[in-house]
Amino acid sequence: QVQLVESGGGLVQAGGSLRLSCAASGRSFSMYAMAWFRQAPGKEREFVSIITSGGSTAYADSVKGRFTISRDNAKNTVYLQMNSLKPEDTAVYYCAAGSGFRMNWNSYDYRGQGTQVTVSS
Repeated sequence: QVQLVESGGGLVQAGGSLRLSCAASGRSFSMYAMAWFRQAPGKEREFVSIITSGGSTAYADSVKGRFTISRDNAKNTVYLQMNSLKPEDTAVYYCAAGSGFRMNWNSYDYRGQGTQVTVSS
């Protein structure tokens, strides 16, 4: 069993930066692929980024070049560094843990409760 707790959200002006963290409890963190998703008001949850157990990464086109995902297996934590934030990045951000390379929220074995990110214009 893995529990995920996101943190680091908040209110930031457009052009600013935030770093989200997702701390995982339980064993075998390093074996999981870790992903970030987000859900804006009135919209479906969407894939943001993933980092595999081997360190390979992928990003949604909307965040490519602005967001960076990383992981620290010693701390059982995955990060999402978000730069050049835009108002359209406003959403609840969720992390998820699972096996393989997946971009579907429902396919993940473990999912967090989310952290709010609000970007003002």
